[in-house]
Amino acid sequence: MPVDALRLIRKMRGGAQAHLLECADGHAYVVKFLNNPQHRRILANEWISSAFLRYLGLSTPEVAVVNVTPEFLDANPEVFLQAGKERVAVLPGWHFGSRYPGEVARTVVYDFLPDALLPKVANIGELLGMLAFDKWMGNADSRQAIFFRARVSELGPVGAPERLGFVAQMVDNGYAFEGPHWRFGESAIQGLYFRLLVYENVTGLDSFEPWLGRIRNFPDAVVDQALKSLPRTWIEGDEEAFERLLTQLMRRRARVADLIEACRSARSDPFPAWKGK
Repeated sequence: MPVDALRLIRKMRGGAQAHLLECADGHAYVVKFLNNPQHRRILANEWISSAFLRYLGLSTPEVAVVNVTPEFLDANPEVFLQAGKERVAVLPGWHFGSRYPGEVARTVVYDFLPDALLPKVANIGELLGMLAFDKWMGNADSRQAIFFRARVSELGPVGAPERLGFVAQMVDNGYAFEGPHWRFGESAIQGLYFRLLVYENVTGLDSFEPWLGRIRNFPDAVVDQALKSLPRTWIEGDEEAFERLLTQLMRRRARVADLIEACRSARSDPFPAWKGK
């Protein structure tokens, strides 16, 4: 069920002009609106990507359909989009929400960590899985991630004590399928995280397991369920085009390994430790 928006917290950076909104379930969500400047198709891309990432076991925020009512817009006049010098009203209705990790007043979120801290992120290895995912999905944007402190288990047996450390969540998947174009590009640098040090220990395709295998054997049932849960207004008039796109995506599973290896043809090889050079 959709969750109602209650209050504007702040506007976010980025081309989609997302807003951080407090919602009726007690959580805050980064909300991308149906009439955002990048196209309504990016909402469908975000929704499908989130469902797929959860199946693959990659860390990503919880998502929700956020209901923006006329009453909310009247009470929050600073909720609007900008087109040049003109204000564009947000349409009432259902929009895409990505949950903020924790309480906004207490949880500090970073989109950049110094080189000395980045390798210490508890789940930093998931960025390898994300490259496989982004190659599969044709993500035309560089990989985006956020970092925040959370309780993480020490390495060791189940039940080991927890410590406070940095964790990563993978965010901003609106440019999967090349955003509003709904097609698959194959640039050598497409989908790479801009901090190439996360790839310095990659020795071959085995470094991308288990995610590569999970993509290769990705079940149709997960696709079907994600499509059924997608609000129809986000793809109205584009239903057949989107289903064709997902059919192409499933055919593309077998090519992901080749797409990863093709990264090595970039001007700067992101995998300096790759064996058999």
